[in-house]
Amino acid sequence: MRRTAAPAALLLSLLAASTLSLAQAPRITPKGDPSVKDDTIYKLAVDPKQYPEDQVYVLLDDGVLRYEADGRGTHTYRTVVQILKEDAVERYNEHRFGWAPGHQKLTVNWMRVLRPDGKGGFEVVSAEPAHVQDSDVPAQMGNPVYSDRKVRRVSLSGVAVGTILDYSVTTEELKPSLPGDWYDSWSVSMGVPARRSRLIVDVPASVTPRIRETNLDFKRQEVVANGRRVYTWAKNDVPKVKGEPFAADSNGIFMSVRVSSPMSWERIGAWYAGLAKDRYAVTPEVHAKLRELVAGAKTREDTIRAVHRWVAQDIRYVSLALGIGGYQPRSPAEVLKSGFGDCKDKATIFVAALGDLGITAYPVLLNSTGVDEESLPSIDQLDHAIAAVKLDKGGYLFTDLTSELTPYGSLPYGEQDEFGLVVFPDGRTEQVKLPIDPVGVNASETRLVGSLSPDGLFDGRIESLARGKEQYSLRDAFSTKFDSTQRANFMRSFAGKIFDGASGDSLVAFDGKDLSAEPKLSLKIKGGRAATSSGGTQILTLPFGSMVGFANLATELESREKRRFPIDAESVLGWETSVSELRLTLPEGWRAQLPKNVTATSPFGSYTSEYAQDGRELRLTRKMTGAKGTLPPEKIGELIAWMKQVGADDAKFIVIEKK
Repeated sequence: MRRTAAPAALLLSLLAASTLSLAQAPRITPKGDPSVKDDTIYKLAVDPKQYPEDQVYVLLDDGVLRYEADGRGTHTYRTVVQILKEDAVERYNEHRFGWAPGHQKLTVNWMRVLRPDGKGGFEVVSAEPAHVQDSDVPAQMGNPVYSDRKVRRVSLSGVAVGTILDYSVTTEELKPSLPGDWYDSWSVSMGVPARRSRLIVDVPASVTPRIRETNLDFKRQEVVANGRRVYTWAKNDVPKVKGEPFAADSNGIFMSVRVSSPMSWERIGAWYAGLAKDRYAVTPEVHAKLRELVAGAKTREDTIRAVHRWVAQDIRYVSLALGIGGYQPRSPAEVLKSGFGDCKDKATIFVAALGDLGITAYPVLLNSTGVDEESLPSIDQLDHAIAAVKLDKGGYLFTDLTSELTPYGSLPYGEQDEFGLVVFPDGRTEQVKLPIDPVGVNASETRLVGSLSPDGLFDGRIESLARGKEQYSLRDAFSTKFDSTQRANFMRSFAGKIFDGASGDSLVAFDGKDLSAEPKLSLKIKGGRAATSSGGTQILTLPFGSMVGFANLATELESREKRRFPIDAESVLGWETSVSELRLTLPEGWRAQLPKNVTATSPFGSYTSEYAQDGRELRLTRKMTGAKGTLPPEKIGELIAWMKQVGADDAKFIVIEKK
């Protein structure tokens, strides 16, 4: 149910060259915006030697957005960019612009390439594209997406180092899906420097848009005249912003602007409820299918899980973003007959099915990667639908029917802790924060137990267990049954990654699609080269590697300039816990030279390692747990110190002496 706005590459470049002198935004013509003088912009070209790190230099980023009260409007974006490096030539030779012809019109106003003429002016290398082709957006095959969008591909000639590319594109919205709804966002700051940037938003005087400005170091202008309200954001010499490791999304550096219509989440919910109101009817065929599914269910929970598994796994996911069908779900009868559906189809048939079985559930609208700004309601911020099952004790249990490997009772991690809009049949809504699993739920455990022969070969068994957001790779690996060849190949490959030359045997696995099954495997490992002889000792290669990479990263962080960005603690280790354990029985009389144990705790996470030998048993245990939170840039020293502590566990080998 995603509705795509202007091309993403252009949305990053919408700001402008001059302040607003008129009470109305300029009307863009094939000759351009008369308030922007081409020669003036071109003469802003820079000496490439002064920008050795940059591939391009943006001379002008310009956007003129005009909206009417009913949501109709035009977006005109102009970009003038100077090519500084050969690596940028290929990227700027080809351009793609998308639009939905059912309700939009796309016009490429111009695309031209220029170069200095050696006399202080500029000559045209190519006045228009060398080739233009319109085509349908092909349906993806892996996770099929059918859309009524088209794409215009434009090929240019003459783009080379030292040239200037100047292009302007207009997209006209003719019939918005939800009247009165619109939303736009972009960054003022970019990863390259820009000389001029401007954004103009032109709306009727009766419309007061919602505006969210982030980290701006300049003020916008606002003029009301001739029945229009015009906002202008203009800045000269926008410095590029260099990224930093572990940078938090919420920071005081990137300048951005978001604008939307004066919409409300309540109105959006009522609109969706109106589209879906007659889509919950259960036909006799659907009713019969449900009775077949829950025939063996003994409890309310059993009933829900049976329906959940059917919708999540047996109804194939296919995205149908076609016109209003991108927002309006199909009926359960249609989904049952076709055997496939998109997110809203799956949520609808699940809600309808539970209703037929006497269980209350509702659709929930959200964004699959999180709503950018909750204070700016718009359907452009919503691209996904899940379901909420009403609990007897109050509250909801949320489930995503498009995620076939997520057990009922949990959500894919990308949706956790995000905004959701519960929509009731009468059009009322409830805004919710989707639940997040505790860090301990997202766990991976690997245990290797066995013995070492006098000639350094390992025989034993490995067990791996995964839960929460860590379970998906393991579930996916066993979501289809292996034949004998696949099974043998898997065992050989898996064992060989633990120790060189090892063979695998006696695999004990699980059905990845059985959502009640614990995601774990067990495999016997035989004849792996775990240690090599060196004089009178054996050199044991640790199967879990070392933490020296943390020390290397700490050194890299120390070499950087003064930190600017806040630190996202979760990006360091992730919101998860991992445990690795080796228990190795040594030959009689052998003794290991043990590395030092390490304990490192900080706001960025915790790490412990323990090396011990009890009798003949050598034991290695490592545990790592991530953290959440945004810390100020001044904490970079604490992060570096903690990484050095973790990196001190740098043992890749253990020396074993033969007594």
